[in-house]
Amino acid sequence: MLGSDKFNSLRLRSKIIFKSRFLKVLNPMERHEFMQLCNKRTYKAGEYIYYQGDPGTGMYFVENGLVELVVETGNEGSDEPKPTYKIEPPESFGALSIGYEMRRMSSARCVTDCTVYGFFKPDLTTLCNRHPQIGIKLLQVLNMIALKQLQITVQQLAIRTDVATAHSLQFETYYTGNHVSEE
Repeated sequence: MLGSDKFNSLRLRSKIIFKSRFLKVLNPMERHEFMQLCNKRTYKAGEYIYYQGDPGTGMYFVENGLVELVVETGNEGSDEPKPTYKIEPPESFGALSIGYEMRRMSSARCVTDCTVYGFFKPDLTTLCNRHPQIGIKLLQVLNMIALKQLQITVQQLAIRTDVATAHSLQFETYYTGNHVSEE
C-alpha cells in the first residue's frame, strides 16, 4: 500500500496531468509521458523561480502553493503598483520560453512554499525524439498561445495608437527582419 506522502504526491501530480489547460490537447497517456520528463522543484515563500530578463529555458506547472508573476515596469520609486498575476495549481507559466528564444517578461516569485514541475528545452527535445506526435501537439499549443497573444497585442496597440501604426509595426518587423532589441 502506498504511504500517505507518496499517495498525496501522486494525487497532486495527477491533478496537473488531468486538469492542466496547457495539456488538454493531449490524451491521458500522452499527458503521463509528458509529465515523466518534468523535473520536480521546491521553493520557499519569497524565493524567485526566475527573474524578468533572464533567458527563458522552460515552463513550470504548479503542483501546490501560489506563484506570483511580477512585471517590472522600470519606474523604480514610483507609487504605481507593479502588474502581478497569481498562478495556482494546476496552472502553468513560462510556456513560450520552450518554443521560442525569449527572455522572461516577468519575474516568478513564490508567495507561499511551492512545488512546481519544470519542463525545459532539453526535455522537449527528448520528448520529440521519443514521441514525435506528442511533441507536435505541444508545439501547436505553443504556436496558438503565441498567435493569440500577438493578436491581442496588435488589437490593444491599435486602440492605444491607431490601426495603421499597429499593423505597420507588425509587418515591418516580419518583412525587414528588424526585431526589438533585447536590452
